[in-house]
Amino acid sequence: MAKRNYTIAVIEDDPLVNQTVNDIMASKFSRVFTYTDAQKATEDMHIIGPDLILLDIFLGHHNGLEILEDLRKQGYNMPVIMMTAFSDIKMAVRAMRLGAEDFIVKPLDLEQLELAVERALENYDLRRRVDILSEQLKEEKPSEIIGKSEGIYKAMDMAKVVAGADTTVLILGESGTGKELMARYIHDNSPRAKGPFVAINCGAIPKDLAENELFGYERGAFTGATEKMRPGKFEQANHGTILLDEIGELSLDIQVRLLRVLQERKFYRLGGQKEISVDVRVVASTNRSLEKMVEEGTFREDLFYRLNVANIILPPLRERGEDILMIASSLVDKFNKKFGRKVSGFSPEAADIIMRYHWKGNIRELANCIERIVLLETGEIITKDSLSFLKVGGSAPKSIQNSENQTIELGEGQHYLKIANSGVSFSNVVKDLIIQTLKITNGNQISAAKLLGLSRSKLRYRIEQLGINITNKTITNN
Repeated sequence: MAKRNYTIAVIEDDPLVNQTVNDIMASKFSRVFTYTDAQKATEDMHIIGPDLILLDIFLGHHNGLEILEDLRKQGYNMPVIMMTAFSDIKMAVRAMRLGAEDFIVKPLDLEQLELAVERALENYDLRRRVDILSEQLKEEKPSEIIGKSEGIYKAMDMAKVVAGADTTVLILGESGTGKELMARYIHDNSPRAKGPFVAINCGAIPKDLAENELFGYERGAFTGATEKMRPGKFEQANHGTILLDEIGELSLDIQVRLLRVLQERKFYRLGGQKEISVDVRVVASTNRSLEKMVEEGTFREDLFYRLNVANIILPPLRERGEDILMIASSLVDKFNKKFGRKVSGFSPEAADIIMRYHWKGNIRELANCIERIVLLETGEIITKDSLSFLKVGGSAPKSIQNSENQTIELGEGQHYLKIANSGVSFSNVVKDLIIQTLKITNGNQISAAKLLGLSRSKLRYRIEQLGINITNKTITNN
């Protein structure tokens, strides 16, 4: 039978036991290193890189438990099986607390030893696979939120504050702006980071199944409930965080049950007689106006106030300026790895298109766009031809009369800009744009913000910053 490709280290100062264990291990594994000198063994650890260590507790002047503790402090995480001639419960408990995989008493039962080694290596392989999958998951769902724009800066500032406070958080933003990513950031930087993070899209589950999904059910609770019991998302998130994405889609009946869970941290499974207690932090998100839904009677006012303890507003991608290109470049790197491509960036024309496109679907739409391009791109640079499927506003005007009183006909989403050969300051261009827009709306800032694709607060900030004066619908420079 072929030997398995593992490296085993045996540290045992009794020559007879050392040789016996060596013979057994050498018959099964490709590399076995044996030591009677504990000092020499510890010095060789970085050289041999064992997958498993068989370690005696009493090694002359050395103590196996101290060696185990030192190995763990140095960052070695391979399984260690302790061997000793004394059956001492306290010693066994201490060994396990220090990170020993198993504890075997001499004289060695060779069959027990082989089973312990097999089990330890299986567990070690499983842990390594989990670590690899975790790293892959981090690459697919990065926890880093990219951007330096004013809106994202304010959102991150608030997220850092609320992450450490074990309170309910409401995340607001259009679809695709990264609400789940923000919820994960809050969880990962909270005292609950070691607990589970469970996300459920309330808009993606049928209304008659929402109760089952959130709170679980007992066997026989309804037709088809043949399992003994199925825990819901709240139980799965115990000691962690649950994200209720698109919470505005929940029915009023479920809102009542959810309010009780938020207040008392208790609920009944569907068809259950036993009350379940959970310790869960709730983060909710929505792309709808919950205040308006409260006014319309489609969302409970008491639940809204319970959720709205702290809120974070994520700006749409079109309002994030240079962030757009930063995110696009990050996505190029991601899909290069996924498809084995070597796309290195954007041409100036392509970058301009990426920046000017409206991105109604926000980051989700941008990600789909970049994935498509990287998959199909044959060159190393993304050009404007690569983006030909995007319909970008801001192209040249339909007609221009070259006169002092020129008449310019503009199509939807188009603009006309002309500057002196000597140049002009960017702030003056922005000021002129805002003044023109305010004149179109007769000074109505809400309408102007809508035309410019800005939030009302951001437009007001620009008006004050640039010294634009609005008096009785007259717009002038201060």
